[in-house]
Amino acid sequence: MIQNTHNTSNIKQINWGIIGCGHVTEKKSGPAFNKVPGSRLVAVMRRDAAKAEDYARRHGVPRWYDDAGRLIRDPEVNAVYVATPPSSHAAYTIAAMRAGKAVYVEKPMARTWAECREMIRVSEETGMPLFVAYYRRRLPAFMKVKEWLDAGRIGEPRLAELRLILPPRPEDLDRGHPPWRVIPEIAGGGYFYDLASHQFDILDHFFGPVRETRAIVTNMAGLYRAEDTVSASFTFENGVVGQGLWHFAAAPVDRQDTITLYGSRGSIHLSTFEVIPVRLVTDAGTEEYRYTNPENIQYNLIRSIVDELLGRGDRCPSTGVTAARTNKVLETIVADYYRDLNGEKQS
Repeated sequence: MIQNTHNTSNIKQINWGIIGCGHVTEKKSGPAFNKVPGSRLVAVMRRDAAKAEDYARRHGVPRWYDDAGRLIRDPEVNAVYVATPPSSHAAYTIAAMRAGKAVYVEKPMARTWAECREMIRVSEETGMPLFVAYYRRRLPAFMKVKEWLDAGRIGEPRLAELRLILPPRPEDLDRGHPPWRVIPEIAGGGYFYDLASHQFDILDHFFGPVRETRAIVTNMAGLYRAEDTVSASFTFENGVVGQGLWHFAAAPVDRQDTITLYGSRGSIHLSTFEVIPVRLVTDAGTEEYRYTNPENIQYNLIRSIVDELLGRGDRCPSTGVTAARTNKVLETIVADYYRDLNGEKQS
């Protein structure tokens, strides 16, 4: 486990720099850095200088860069948010930690489990904290589910069933120019990596690590090289059994986004990406939990990071160690598909 050995006793404010101020930073994360008490966004970086300058102007950020190294060396920046595609997560994260900066990196943590392990190693070596943007761990719906599970509301948890069935996105239909999220060399995999990572992470939060997986992985629509269909079963170290079905080339009418957790005395029903009531079903009847998410969806997790760095008591529940476990599960599930795709012989 990463030991938080950094000295924050004299730090009164976390001054953030963003590497990669693209779409995800416009509303989901970027504005939250200025809303959390004790936190301020002081610099942003994007390779396109005009876009970096535009972002800084619109969001009231004092400085902008078109070179990540200059942002990392900025003496006022003491924490870095890496919001680039996964192919550069490891390099930027490691450079920032070696420069003495805490790091918050987007999900999935990296392209590969090996990259995740190296990021953790450098975090341990430098004493710099490493956090990952699995923000559902601090959203009200998932915190309520954790509360119900910990309180034994469904008895002994036994089964977890997931379905994520989605139609292709318009950009998927341009076969000559696929989006980066389905280019394995950039993303690590396809939409399974991008979206199922949230699901496996929250299940890890509920039940702990996965110990075993079995899977069928294929591409059925042929819109891009990455997997578009996954059927997997998995077992957690605590004995809970899981199964999931992911398909990213379905008819729009067949869209599904469900997680069902079965226990010895009832079940919990929720969605990963839709804001709908969470349901608890037992012999006593059905209980619904309605909630409102923060305007900036990452606010709660970012606040927990700032609180931890400033020693205010709260600790961020999404670390490099927990996030790397999700990368390991994803990689294990798709391993055979990519060996076959790349023409590699299995030993």
